[in-house]
Amino acid sequence: MSQCCARLHLSWLSLSLAIILLAGCAGQPAYQSSGGTSYPGPSGSRHASDHSAVSEALRDYFQKWRGVPYRYGGVNRSGIDCSSFVRQTMSDLHSLELPRTTAAQALAGQPVPPGNLSPGDLVFFKTGFRSRHVGIYVGDGRFMHASTSRGVTMSRMDNVYWQRHYWQSRRVNARTN
Repeated sequence: MSQCCARLHLSWLSLSLAIILLAGCAGQPAYQSSGGTSYPGPSGSRHASDHSAVSEALRDYFQKWRGVPYRYGGVNRSGIDCSSFVRQTMSDLHSLELPRTTAAQALAGQPVPPGNLSPGDLVFFKTGFRSRHVGIYVGDGRFMHASTSRGVTMSRMDNVYWQRHYWQSRRVNARTN
């Protein structure tokens, strides 16, 4: 086999393996409820009062974390990264145990079209070739997240930067076992 064909074969093999691994991750539960709290899912069971209560709880929680500096790999108030902030928020407010990384969180729950966002939905952005960012939608076109430049902050979904880098949204809900 020529060197060119061998490289092409290896590339296809690597791509196939990556797809199989990703499919395997997507097929397993990415989170579990650690408490008895039920978080409204994609069934349309959320009512306006539910939206308001979730939004208010998220905004109150944000005030406790506002301004905490960003630190890659950080998991507490001395510094936190985006996926850890999302994980901590969902655990504290909804007893949901999400995966630690943005890539794994992007496989949790169900996809939600951007026009159907509800407070508590996860919003994902592709900020670079391999870089991903995650935040939590709080309602009124805003999401909270741990920004590399501003720490824990609130941003608008219609901001030019975030609009350009928007990737997907996911709705996570507690499962009963």
